[in-house]
Amino acid sequence: MYEPREEVNSSLSGTARDVVQARDVQGGIHFHAPATDRVRPPVPYQLPMAGQGFVNRRAERQALDRLLDDGLASAQVLLVTGTAGVGKTSLVLHWSHAVRDRFPDGQLYADLHGYDPQAPVRYERVLESFLRVLGAPADAVHAEGEHMAAAFRSWLAGRRLLIVLDNAASASQVRPLLPATPGCLVIVTSRHRLPGLTIREGAWRLTLDVLDQDGSVALLRSVTRGYRDGDDPEQVAELASLCARLPLALRIAAERAAGRPLMHLEDLIGELRDESGRWEVLSADGDEESEAVRPVFTWSYRALPSDAARLFRLLGLHPGPDFSDTAAAALAGVDVRTARRLLDVVAAAHMVEQTAPDRFRLHDLLRAYAADQARLEQTPQERHDALSRVLTWYLHTADAIQARVAPHEPRVELVPADAGLPELLFADEAQAMRWYEAERDNLVAAVRAAASSGLDRIAWQLAVVLRAVYMTNNPFQDWLATSQIGLEAARRDGDRGAEAELQESLGMAYAQSQCLAAAAEHYESALTLRRDLRDTFGEALTLNGLGLLELRRRNLAPAQAALEGSRALFAALSDGFWEPRVAVNLAQVELELGYPAGALGPLRRGVEVFRAHDDRHAEGNALRLLAAAELDSGNADAALAHAEQAVAIATEIRSAAAEGYWLLALGDAQRATGQPTQALASYRRAATLQEQLGDRTRQAAAWDGLGQTYLQLDRAQEAAECHRRAVVTYRDLEQTWETAQTLVHLAEALDRAGTPQEAADARADACDLLTAFTDPRAVRLRESMAQR
Repeated sequence: MYEPREEVNSSLSGTARDVVQARDVQGGIHFHAPATDRVRPPVPYQLPMAGQGFVNRRAERQALDRLLDDGLASAQVLLVTGTAGVGKTSLVLHWSHAVRDRFPDGQLYADLHGYDPQAPVRYERVLESFLRVLGAPADAVHAEGEHMAAAFRSWLAGRRLLIVLDNAASASQVRPLLPATPGCLVIVTSRHRLPGLTIREGAWRLTLDVLDQDGSVALLRSVTRGYRDGDDPEQVAELASLCARLPLALRIAAERAAGRPLMHLEDLIGELRDESGRWEVLSADGDEESEAVRPVFTWSYRALPSDAARLFRLLGLHPGPDFSDTAAAALAGVDVRTARRLLDVVAAAHMVEQTAPDRFRLHDLLRAYAADQARLEQTPQERHDALSRVLTWYLHTADAIQARVAPHEPRVELVPADAGLPELLFADEAQAMRWYEAERDNLVAAVRAAASSGLDRIAWQLAVVLRAVYMTNNPFQDWLATSQIGLEAARRDGDRGAEAELQESLGMAYAQSQCLAAAAEHYESALTLRRDLRDTFGEALTLNGLGLLELRRRNLAPAQAALEGSRALFAALSDGFWEPRVAVNLAQVELELGYPAGALGPLRRGVEVFRAHDDRHAEGNALRLLAAAELDSGNADAALAHAEQAVAIATEIRSAAAEGYWLLALGDAQRATGQPTQALASYRRAATLQEQLGDRTRQAAAWDGLGQTYLQLDRAQEAAECHRRAVVTYRDLEQTWETAQTLVHLAEALDRAGTPQEAADARADACDLLTAFTDPRAVRLRESMAQR
């Protein structure tokens, strides 16, 4: 049963459009659209290391060189196709590393997992990752794929990047990841011909065949050099033929031969020939791609010690192709030291690839082969137990991350772990997040694997635990996928409390990705469940989230009603932690309605409570709101003092996001106290920070503040220019309320600049926009415009 703890933290920042609802937000979470004017964007270098022992492929590399030398007059797509294990990725990576200097804006890489047992990677997930690494603003990362694809194309315009999309399953998986302008080269690898890319996108196809006989022998010789230099050339050639001249099979066979230097090659060939015959009998229905390598796999697999062979076949049950030594230990039910020793044995046989000191990877053919061996040699109960162990390990380790990243987030009473399961403890949040980034794909795969294997409780518990990480950095595709899978698992498990929690999780994810209508549906579903379960604490939390959602939508009356309901429930529970936080949220509604007097008391109390709890970020944000309330009440000196305290806290906690935002309040107070020079400095600093953060909404607010300050200094033309920049940004972001307010300021600047007709047009535009709002503040503003 899901039982939330009542130690929950919340922070709220932004205008009604910018509200963030999360229970423990570390750093800045922003809502804005793609910015094409960022300075010095980061240069990604994502190409994986190219493997050792690459031979031949001279003709193919020369063909690639000619394509590049012909120039990138238009956006180019290169499609490298060929059977499994033929060396597509190896060729592409070796060539890409050789020419990466031709792409000064960096290289992007994504493994699309088109042929893994799990579902291929969705293009939305890749876009999300690419946009983040390119430094795109957070609002470019969206729940809707078309939104992100458009942002990605805009972000690549005028840049020269090399993009490698490995293991594509279909053209539809690739197409949204293609740039639309000249300068970039996209290389796609696939086992399929993907005719759609050649027909619609004009992709140039390079088809890899198996190595010729000389190349196959050269590859065998390169691996066995120093171990078997005296082998008969004819026997080496026969070994190459038995491996079907397929690079993957050749490497495995060469490693096997190098590991037995005293055994005659003729005897090794006899073993392999025997395995080939056995496989022909056992795999009459096997697919053509894997038939060539399976005898080689079996040959090497049977040579493994029994404990190493057991680990290898259990690795086929791991939810993802990439894994750590600790995950392998959990899967096999052994300690980490034993797992490392066994992995070394398997890696020495070239049956698994080591990618980092503690991480390994299975080629998808080897992964399928390992899974087949597990089905043949392990009982159903043994397979179930192994999968349950590793999934439980992921669950408990993710919970350890939550303890570091979001210690106040409600916790789940976890499925118990076996006594011998390895335990990971994190020294700090940074170490915890490094583990999360390394295991991010596996965590999503673990939720899927648990749900598909009947381990519903693990599935929904892992989805709930992961939300604590997701809401701090907004990986929307992962968040939405795991929450939806978890929700279905909770329903099958009959746990309505967990169902409510995951409905709320989906509401949060959709809200933070600006899909506000979908967010409202999930919040309403969560609220119904909370009330049916008589979960008062949960109902109060959901009402708070729903109120913040309505505040973001500027539906102020519903926002106020939901937040008042939340505060009343927390007060009835005597919850001294949550009640003042909801009161601060209500105070922001009062400010948006234009009633600052009603906001002063709750904000002052909030400052005291947050200070007592040493919650510096919440204290600073309450001080920012208190400064705005004092300013609207005519107390400019008090506003200035509060804003100065808020900015000092931002500097103390080293939060650029908080500093950039709270400087806006300081600039407002400085203008009101007759310090325009200081106000200019505050707004300029805020604009610079917001540009670095990629927050266009708050950058536009800084421009609007600069405009009002320039007007105070009788510099009307400069004021109008600043307001125009802000209006363009707000319109681009479809922020109607902010656009209307800034048009009012623009009209004042245009009047002072001596252009009354332009000023009248701006007022008319503002009045039209304001008709969408019925709250008192909007009505007063519209009436004042109509009277001009």
